[in-house]
Amino acid sequence: MPNKQLYIISLLFVFGYFAHAQDTKVNDSLQVDTDLVIVTDTIQRKPINILAPSKAAFYSAVLPGLGQAYNKKYWKVPIVVAAIGTGVYFYVANDKEYDRYRNEYKRRLAGNSAASGEFPRVSDEGLINAQQTLKRQKELSLLITIGLYALNIVDANVDAHLLQYNVDENLAIKPHFQYNEMENSSDLGLTLNFKF
Repeated sequence: MPNKQLYIISLLFVFGYFAHAQDTKVNDSLQVDTDLVIVTDTIQRKPINILAPSKAAFYSAVLPGLGQAYNKKYWKVPIVVAAIGTGVYFYVANDKEYDRYRNEYKRRLAGNSAASGEFPRVSDEGLINAQQTLKRQKELSLLITIGLYALNIVDANVDAHLLQYNVDENLAIKPHFQYNEMENSSDLGLTLNFKF
């Protein structure tokens, strides 16, 4: 029995010695070097320019399409110019036609004959109807042009906002497809991942 106790005590002594030696090694490795720098955020993000959307809207208000060029969406510039240019073209064309019919109507009111005028086969009532139709089309062209001009400004502003929208690999939404063997069915869904 005393041999057994001696054996246990020596065994405890050996385990204690190794445990103490291991603890010393761990404490030695945990000492921190003061020159060590820990980097907490390695992702470099672009700074957000708060004035970019207002600049883009201002440029588009000054010259249609300039805000799209400021946003580096050069493919939109011809679309904006063509849209507003088409509205202006139809306004000018309808205005010219309106002036032609109006001048002919004024000429007839002054006592000139219909046969010597620009529209000999059109009656006085036809001239009045043509003026009303062309005036309506002219106003509609102006309204559409103003709407396209405003849409140009809104597009530049919204596009500048969306350019600053941060989409990086730390935030991801991915679709997933999973086959459920127990129910013999498939599941579709979206997975939202955050990486810190």
